[in-house]
Amino acid sequence: MRILITNDDGIYAEGIRALAARLRALGEVFIVAPERPRSATGHAITLHKPLRLHPVQLPEGIPAYATNGTPTDCVTLGAHAVMNHQVDLVVAGINAGPNLGWDLTYSGTVAAAIEGAVHGINAFAISLAAEEVLPLARSNAEPAPPPALHYQTAAEAAYHIAQVLMRHSLPLHTFLNVNVPNLPLSDIKGYQVTTLGKRQYADRIEERVDPAGRPYYWLSGSLIEERDQPGTDVYAVARGYIAITPIHLDFTAHELIAPLREWFEQG
Repeated sequence: MRILITNDDGIYAEGIRALAARLRALGEVFIVAPERPRSATGHAITLHKPLRLHPVQLPEGIPAYATNGTPTDCVTLGAHAVMNHQVDLVVAGINAGPNLGWDLTYSGTVAAAIEGAVHGINAFAISLAAEEVLPLARSNAEPAPPPALHYQTAAEAAYHIAQVLMRHSLPLHTFLNVNVPNLPLSDIKGYQVTTLGKRQYADRIEERVDPAGRPYYWLSGSLIEERDQPGTDVYAVARGYIAITPIHLDFTAHELIAPLREWFEQG
């Protein structure tokens, strides 16, 4: 099995190293990741400048390359320039923070899995749901001590999910979005296959004034999520389960096709 690993936290992030070290037991592992953190870039691609690849020496000895591109670029570069189109699985992560519910639309980590699905490759994104690492929760508040991040729990989950995908191919243009509670492995209650929950930030823009008296704006906000909807990823993770959510690239709201036709025919 040939596995391409990437992330949006950067080539030197602890999560990607834990992931690669665990998945190398399943086959050949290659890392192509951004040279710096590229969180919340969504499914952006680079069109306005050349893309570069630089070999990086990691302690694990896994072939690794840093790029000036986005997480989406990393998948394209990895699949074509590094692995010569011979990729069996794309894994994005381990993200330092959750990608639950509607958050997945912003995530560079999830975007990398999307790009794997675009290329027709089995893919999943995996995130460690440690709320305290999210910058949106901070504005003028005193920074809280960083939580202990249980990357090994998420790495073990990734290992088992990759094993499943070795035996079963996902339907074309689909991928899995996986969120792991930030708990020791012994405290994980199991796996749940889920739908996307509801999760968003209220009062997102905070206006401030710089020392010169000029206004500027800071993205902040308070988190609103529905934790009491059984079957959703938000519900599962809040209760100590690993949430596995299947995602399709077809965003079409099929239930609106017939009403829209009727509305516009009437007009």
